[in-house]
Amino acid sequence: MPVVAQRCNFAIGDIIDNRFQVSKVLGEGSFGKVYAVKDYSGNLQALKLLKLWEVPSDIRESLMTRFDMEFETGRINSDYLVHSISHGVVEGNPYIVMEYCPGGDLLSAASQSHLDLAEVATHVLCGLKALHNCGKVHRDLKPENVLVKKNGEFALTDFGISGDRNKRMTERNILGKPKQIFGTYAYMPPEQLNPRKDATVLPTTDIFSFGVMMYQLITGDLPFGRLDSERDLIQYLRKGKNGDWDRYLLLDTAEGGDWCKLIEGCLIPDFQNRLQDADEVLALVPQMQRVRPRIVEEQRDFQTRIINGVLLRIMQGEDYGKVYKLDDMLRGESAILSMGRKDDGVYNDIAIVEENSSYISRKHCTLELDYDIGSWVIRDGQWDRYDTGGWRKSTNGTYVNSKEVSINGLPFSPGDIISIGDTKLRVEAY
Repeated sequence: MPVVAQRCNFAIGDIIDNRFQVSKVLGEGSFGKVYAVKDYSGNLQALKLLKLWEVPSDIRESLMTRFDMEFETGRINSDYLVHSISHGVVEGNPYIVMEYCPGGDLLSAASQSHLDLAEVATHVLCGLKALHNCGKVHRDLKPENVLVKKNGEFALTDFGISGDRNKRMTERNILGKPKQIFGTYAYMPPEQLNPRKDATVLPTTDIFSFGVMMYQLITGDLPFGRLDSERDLIQYLRKGKNGDWDRYLLLDTAEGGDWCKLIEGCLIPDFQNRLQDADEVLALVPQMQRVRPRIVEEQRDFQTRIINGVLLRIMQGEDYGKVYKLDDMLRGESAILSMGRKDDGVYNDIAIVEENSSYISRKHCTLELDYDIGSWVIRDGQWDRYDTGGWRKSTNGTYVNSKEVSINGLPFSPGDIISIGDTKLRVEAY
C-alpha cells in the first residue's frame, strides 16, 4: 500500500494537527521544514515536518523509518542533544516536536558575540559522546546543526535525514537544492567519499567534522581552502585526503596555538590514525579544567557488570531494539556464533535484517567465547569450506568502536559498539 501525503504549506497562525499553532518558520531543508509552534499551554516548541509529498513514492517508507529513528535519537538522555518531545502525522506527513532553542545556531551565535570556544567544544563533544555510546553517528556535524539552548548550553540537532549514510538516495532527491549537499562536503572526512568505506560510518567521521568546525570557528575559514563554487570542490577534497590544511592561518589567531594539537588529531586523513573518540578529543580541549565542573556527566542506561553473560542490542538498523543474549545462544560444546545478513540460502546464528541495502555480507563475522582470556572475541569473516582460502572476509569490514577487526579477532566488552554495514550493536551485560 503506497504512502499517501498531501502538500502542507503552513503559515504563521495556522494550526498543525489540531495541536500546535505556528509562530514562525525557523528553516527549511531538502526533506523537512522547521517551525516554532505553541502548544495549548502556550509552551514554545520546535516542530520539524517531513515534506513527504515532495518525495518519490518508492522511497517514502524507508524515509519515514529514518525519521522515526531521528525521533528516537532525540530521546537519548543528554543535556547536549536537542530533545524529542512527541511525534505525529498531519495529512500523511510525519512530524517531530522538539525543544525550542532560542539562541539559534552556532554560526549566528558566533556572529553576535565572542564564543567561549572551550565551552562550545566541550558541549559538542559531550553530545557526540552520548550519540556514540548509543551506537549513533551524527554524520552531518556542522555549525548549523549546533543550537544554543535557553540556558546557554550548546546542543546537537538534525541527526536524521540530512546526515543519512545513504547519499545515493539523498542526492537523487535533492529537490532542486544542490547547495545543501554541496555544503556538507566541507565537513566530510576522506573515508566518506570512498565508495567502499562509505558502507560503514564510524565515530571518527564526527571527529573529523568536529575538527573542521572548530577550525572554522577560530579562523573564520575552512581548513582546506576556499569552497565557494564547484570548481573549488576537487581541490578542497584533495587537500582533505592529503591532510594539507592551513596551519599558519590557525597559528596566526590569538587562540589558535592552544587548539593546534586537537585540530591536528581530528583532521588526520586516515581514520585509524585519527583521534578515535570524544574522550580523546576532550582531553585536548584547552582550559578543559575550567569548563569541566559545569558539565553534566550522563549515566549509562544499561548494565555493564556481567552476571549471566553478554548480549548484543541493535541500536541502529532495520531490526532496531532486537537483543541477542550470546551466552544463552551457545549449544553443546560449541563456543562459536556466526553473524551475517539474513538470507534464506545461508545460516547464521545472528541473522541481521538488511533489506534497504546490502552492505552486510551474508557471512560477515564470527563471535567466539574465548575461555582462556575470559572474554568474547569477534573476528571478521567466517570459515567457508568451499573457499580456497578457507576463511572468507566480509566485503565492508567489521569494527569495534572505531577499530577495524581482522581475522585474528578482537575482544569486546560491555559498552563497546560493533559496526557491520550500517547496523550498530551495543555490547551489554545481563
